[in-house]
Amino acid sequence: MSESDTSDSVADGTPDDHGTLSVVGIGPGLPGHMTAKAKQVIESADVVIASSLYQKFLREDGTLPQDFGDDGIAVRENGVEQEIVRSTMGRQIELARAAFDYVREGKDVAHVSGGDPSVYGKSDLIFKMAEEEGATDVPIEIVPGLTAALGGAANVGAPLCNDFCTISLSDKWRGWDEIEEKLRAAAISDFVIVLYNCWRNYEKAVKIVREERTDDAYVAIVNDAGREDAGRNGESEFITTLGEAVDHDDKVSGMGTSLIIGTHETDTWRNDDRTYLVTPRGGRDVNDF
Repeated sequence: MSESDTSDSVADGTPDDHGTLSVVGIGPGLPGHMTAKAKQVIESADVVIASSLYQKFLREDGTLPQDFGDDGIAVRENGVEQEIVRSTMGRQIELARAAFDYVREGKDVAHVSGGDPSVYGKSDLIFKMAEEEGATDVPIEIVPGLTAALGGAANVGAPLCNDFCTISLSDKWRGWDEIEEKLRAAAISDFVIVLYNCWRNYEKAVKIVREERTDDAYVAIVNDAGREDAGRNGESEFITTLGEAVDHDDKVSGMGTSLIIGTHETDTWRNDDRTYLVTPRGGRDVNDF
């Protein structure tokens, strides 16, 4: 975009009668992992678009009203009404169009995403649909959230204290050749690797990384980080090695599973409580801090 284009778009601005579309990340698990900004945006929105699972989390936390009628209208304690719209994987295009319409009616919309909306979340679809629909009049705000890589890493200690990357194993929108190329490059470059969508192709992914990394590299298998027993399969973490990772297929339970593959520097540390994974930031000694 040229400087003149930027100036023109800022000068024109959004019509005064429009609301705002906020794509809100609520973290990897229960609402306690939300930022204060995310909670405030959801509580003050005129329309909240969220899946049944996220609605459940947000109602139990008090971020959304406990009850609402068949028409989807909920009334908050202060008397303010909110429209609650159920989101599903198959309705994302329809819901994006509806969100634009709500904003044009003057309503503030919170479109809820798990994790961070820009990490394999809804952000790109919203912008893609805005381009498709010519929705340049719709102001869009991204409210960041804690992604599963960070939530899962916290559950097992400090495995991401050096350079790391995330790679999705979903081949729905891109070929496996591209995924394999990225896996191999990350393994050779000695990144700590966090794998998303491990219910797809995780055995193939581990095999590729093993070709470039030693079998004694530590691996954490993390399920439903931050969700305790409220997730689809229950929160858990299991530490193994790269050579044995595929022997624990029973630990890889679904879309909520992430694998954290350590480098040659990643090691375990144990206290009286449990075993942790730690990746040091280079060769730092205590005196370097």
